Parts: sequence; C-alpha cells; structure tokens
Amino acid sequence: MIVVGLTGSIGMGKSTTAAMFAKAGAAVFDADKAVAELYGPGGAAVEPIAKAFPGCADPESGVDRAKLSALLQSTPEGFEVLEHIVHPLVAQSRANFFEKADAEGHEVVILDVPLLFETGQADQVDAVIVVSAPPQLQRERVLARDGMTEAKFNAILDRQTPDSTKRDKADFVIDTSQGLDHARGQVEQVMTALLERDQ
Repeated sequence: MIVVGLTGSIGMGKSTTAAMFAKAGAAVFDADKAVAELYGPGGAAVEPIAKAFPGCADPESGVDRAKLSALLQSTPEGFEVLEHIVHPLVAQSRANFFEKADAEGHEVVILDVPLLFETGQADQVDAVIVVSAPPQLQRERVLARDGMTEAKFNAILDRQTPDSTKRDKADFVIDTSQGLDHARGQVEQVMTALLERDQ
C-alpha cells in the first residue's frame, strides 16, 4: 500500500482533486473531515477545547468554530495549544482509516492534509502531491466564499507554506487552472505512476 500526501494552499482546488482520486480508486483520508467530527457534538476534541478556550465549545453543540477562530486571531499563541489537542486525535482517526483501507485492499491511500508541510507530515508519506493554481485565480476563488475577507485570507496565507515552496517539494503537481477535465487527466496519470512505483 503506497501512502501519498495530498496538499495545497487554500483555494487551490484540493477537495475537488481529492474526490477525483477517490473516483480513480484511491482510499482518501480527509483530515478536515476528521477534525469536523472531532469538533462536532460528542467529538473527542470538544471537552479539551472547552477547557483550554473557555466559551468556545460545549458538549451539546460542539466547538463554535467562529468563536475559536476569532479568539485565535487575537491570541495567535493559542494555535500551538489547539494543535497539541487536535493532532493526536487526528492521528488516531488516521490509524483507524489505514486499517480499514488495508482490509479493503486499496493499493493507494491519499492523506488529504492542508498543512502537510507545516505539521511535518510530508516526511511520513511515500510521495507528495501538491494541488496548485496561479495566485490571482486562488485569490478570486477564496474571496468568492461566504464570510471571507481580505484580512482573513491573508491571515490564512501567512500560516501556510508558500505555494512555490510546496511545488518545489512535490513529487507530483496537479494544476487546477485549466478546468476539471484537464485536472482529471492529471489525476489519472499520477495514479498510473503511483501504481507503477508500487510494483
């Protein structure tokens, strides 16, 4: 089983690309989805976040992401506290996922992790795929989202490894600027290359 990290900065089309890999036969672990489950009512992250960030979570409704985000913007050192809570829980979810993918006979496992480089996880995979697009297109896509502002977008970019650096470190780059069919073709080429590597 070959383990591949899939990453890309905000607005690059990573989620759409991950769905294409799933259609092409890869088992895809979505780190954001795992976090959403941990943050939801009854999620394992709710209680420790409620203790560390009072007023940002409760057992009934889970973690209030808007309150937590606002608090973290005013106290950036809180990111480290949050990571110490969330990362071990995500690692456990991932381990369970690997077990299931292996039992189902998947040859390629994709870890869809937005902060793959930032969290040091790029060293733990067999190959890295970076989803990319030109900066202007990225900005247009992100600013078209509900509730997104220039300030919020810039704050997110500041926490992410620059796209050019990610591209330099990648084994494969998927360019999402030329439409879905073009991206799908690239995904199929990468899957073929990965399966050849694994033989």
